Amino acid sequence: MTSTTPNTIANDTDSPVSRAGLMAAGAAQHRRASGLSVASGLLWPVQAAVVAYALGGLLTGQTVFALGIAIAFAGLGLLRAGLTMASEAYAQAAAQTIIHRARAHIVAVEARRAADSPFGGAGAITALASEKLDLLVPFITRYAPARARVMVVPLVILMLALSQSWAVALVLMISGPLIPIFMALIGLAAKETSQKHIREIGNLNDMLVERLSALVDIRLLGARDAVLDGFSGQATDLRHRTMAVLRVAFLSSTVLELFAAIGVAMVAVYVGFSLLGTLGFGTWNGALTPQVGIFLLLLTPEFYQPLRDLSAAWHDKAAADAVFDELHTWDAQQTAVLMGQGGVCAPLTGAPSIALRGCALQNGIVLADIEIAAGESVAIMGPSGAGKTTALRLMAGLEGPNVGQITLAGVALTDATADAWRARVGWMPQAPHFLNASVRHNVQLGRAGDLSAALEHAAVESVINRLPQGLNTRLGETGGGLSGGEARRVTLARAIFAQPDVIIADEPTADLDRKTADAVTNGLLAQVARGATVIVATHDPDLAAKMDRIISIEASQ
Repeated sequence: MTSTTPNTIANDTDSPVSRAGLMAAGAAQHRRASGLSVASGLLWPVQAAVVAYALGGLLTGQTVFALGIAIAFAGLGLLRAGLTMASEAYAQAAAQTIIHRARAHIVAVEARRAADSPFGGAGAITALASEKLDLLVPFITRYAPARARVMVVPLVILMLALSQSWAVALVLMISGPLIPIFMALIGLAAKETSQKHIREIGNLNDMLVERLSALVDIRLLGARDAVLDGFSGQATDLRHRTMAVLRVAFLSSTVLELFAAIGVAMVAVYVGFSLLGTLGFGTWNGALTPQVGIFLLLLTPEFYQPLRDLSAAWHDKAAADAVFDELHTWDAQQTAVLMGQGGVCAPLTGAPSIALRGCALQNGIVLADIEIAAGESVAIMGPSGAGKTTALRLMAGLEGPNVGQITLAGVALTDATADAWRARVGWMPQAPHFLNASVRHNVQLGRAGDLSAALEHAAVESVINRLPQGLNTRLGETGGGLSGGEARRVTLARAIFAQPDVIIADEPTADLDRKTADAVTNGLLAQVARGATVIVATHDPDLAAKMDRIISIEASQ
């Protein structure tokens, strides 16, 4: 039985949030958007031919049917606008599909993690799932269609120009490739700058979450000014990195606009002097006619336009590359997974016995076989790092071992049985965590009943009475206003409130004075007296001595 999360990947293409996996999610919409964008770009040479025919005819004294020309030009313009709108709609739909898939996968994986992700804290992961994923929208809606146009439209225009004037085609062939060359050089700097910017966003979000969770302690310690200075410094650094990204974007646009302007100017000079009769070369069939000259002048800006669009969206690609790199980094993190299917399951009706056989943990520690009968009270003791907390998590059905088998209530622990087992367990973790709700809600978790017995057995009744609004006092996620020992006692009250068949507590008497520790111990013994199985991991010899037996865990590999 493995306990690695489903976000562990063998290679990029296997993952739902890899570049290939995400782009495949909106592939059909992306293809339609690109195809329509290219079709829109290819309509301009037809419009240019209509305009060149009309203006050339007027200059040479030919009869021009003005109404027909106007209708043809307007009709082509409306068709081009319609294709552009449809392309943008498909591109937006592709972006929403891709981002929705990535966001849903991040939420699903993080919801099942049984341990903190090495990628970062809640702030960094939230930033990745929200504002960082939104940076993919310009890449999908602007860069991808521009890249499709670059692959087709300039080549078509070059061929049309070559069919009329080899001189104009030569200008386009020389100046055109300079744009992607310089774009690639500038893109190297843009990608590095964007990566630093993306990382700083995650760091700032993590810092904000940490400071908000410690707000009460910050005020009590009088550390307000120091915290504000640190946050201001990091925000300033992020602002500087944002401006660095913008500087690179403006630099790339300026350089590429320069090359495009030079190319257009050279073609305009050639056409102008050719029509004046000063130049007599560069065409295949004698002198350049007004119609051909105007046609070439109208085509030239559109030869550079897809390249300019691509360069303008180049920083969007750099930002997207940085986001894809972060997604890959997050996706490769390997942590224990919360077992279960998260749905309605049939209850386990057997006696709440527990058996661990041949279990090996992720850190290589091998546990001795453990068997706990229903109704027993057991203390698990051992040095720090020996695996006491992990053993409790295995018994609670929160995660599975790398190797070995766990039997709970006579049934093997699997994803299909984990939820049913946890419904019979009261769990008190070593690190308290609360909902951003009242004390009452955090203990009851939506279940009805009288709280007084649970609060008394957890020796936390007096603590709650001292809170500003008693049971209605709102707690933050880390239990703001409560000490570490008080917060753990609230989680113990939560664990025993519903009178579960099994109570599993990690260091229930840590950070408590002897009198309070004795009160908590008596509360746990009261659960044993009503028939519950009680398992505690502890360094407290007094608590351990009052359990039915002690199981020692040694760090062996």
